[in-house]
Amino acid sequence: MTRSPDTRIVIPDDAPPVMSLSTAYRKLDGYQVALFTDRPANADDLLRRVGDASVVINIRASTKFTADVLNGSSKLRLISIWGTGTDNVDLAAAQAAGIRITNTPGVAAIAVAEHTIALIMAVVKQIVVVDRQVRRGEWPRAMVTQLRGKTLGLIGTGAIGREVAALGKAIGMHVIAWTFRPRADGIEYVSFENVFRQSDVVSVHVRQSPETTGLIGREHFELMKPHAVFVNTARGAIVREADLIDALRVNRIAAAGLDVFETEPLPAESPLRALDNVALTPHAAGITPETTEAGLAVAIDNVLSFLAGDSKNVVV
Repeated sequence: MTRSPDTRIVIPDDAPPVMSLSTAYRKLDGYQVALFTDRPANADDLLRRVGDASVVINIRASTKFTADVLNGSSKLRLISIWGTGTDNVDLAAAQAAGIRITNTPGVAAIAVAEHTIALIMAVVKQIVVVDRQVRRGEWPRAMVTQLRGKTLGLIGTGAIGREVAALGKAIGMHVIAWTFRPRADGIEYVSFENVFRQSDVVSVHVRQSPETTGLIGREHFELMKPHAVFVNTARGAIVREADLIDALRVNRIAAAGLDVFETEPLPAESPLRALDNVALTPHAAGITPETTEAGLAVAIDNVLSFLAGDSKNVVV
């Protein structure tokens, strides 16, 4: 597909705005672009926005490209996703409809890895709990965990997992991991179950897919050491959240640091809100000025490459 007067690019969900404020957006000067500064209310609203588009740049994972939306977008040929996750797109339906899907792999690796280490630190040093106590006028003397010499276990060693491994080693942790396709990268690989058995900290870094949805549950938390902590900056649906909550409630594991959840935003009635042994952040691990600008540039470059007949970062 090449650029033509009929090439219409739609950005259906730039809310809160990132694309419209970016330097990268200028790369689309001269193209026919429709940018929406609020999110689609529902599938019908999304279809109205993208129904006559040739190309969509998807900003928010909350925008769901279901089979009905894809099949109703007869001119659509490309969805360029800002970010790595593709769980908001029915990939099988896209492939069947001849719609190419691209993403921006690796762009947020450093930011997410730093956030992962921040959550680990916040949990094992009890930063959130102690902060609340000090604000109440208390002066606690908690015995907190020292990480040097402890074992960090990774589920997944893609771009983010490898960055977390490097940071873990830098603070003196022993790193072990499980991944679908191990490589010769200096990381010690063990079985899936042994990551949970052997680690003092378990951190999740696989992409959500049918293969990984519900991958981690009760049977894995029961393998963990009572003092161990669990961290997830990947996707909420990879973990059976009810099982994690049960493990935290009865202190089967010591604590958790979570940036992602089964339902986002986190519902008001979520039991996680009431647990003192959890540090929570709002799916924000990859949000830095550097990552945002770089990722938006790659998402746009994916569009320009596609229009030039040379697709990059293709998922399907």
